[in-house]
Amino acid sequence: QVHLVESGGDSVQAGGSLRLSCTISGVNLKTYLYAWFRQAPGKEREGVAFLEDGRAGYGDPVKGRFTLTKDNAKNTLYLQMNNLRPEDTAMYYCAAGRDVTFWLHINEYSYWGQGTEVTVSS
Repeated sequence: QVHLVESGGDSVQAGGSLRLSCTISGVNLKTYLYAWFRQAPGKEREGVAFLEDGRAGYGDPVKGRFTLTKDNAKNTLYLQMNNLRPEDTAMYYCAAGRDVTFWLHINEYSYWGQGTEVTVSS
């Protein structure tokens, strides 16, 4: 059974930082594509960052501010978010998939976490 559990969401002021974690069980961490998505109220789910074969990529709104890393020993992904802005406010989700052809193809991810909430105030 595959489980993804996010944590680390909080309320912060603009300019602050947070580190989100996604603890993964039931899969070989090295064989999947992993990604973070976010969804603000009334908006579509948006790709934040992905990690595949050790290579990380980022959505344009977060480039230069967010960093995605992986700790294989702890089976955990980390999303370091710096210089947060009010527009980063959203529920953040971790996702994993083996047959993802492009990281923004949301429907191709097999597993999702329950989400962790980030609120950034101005």
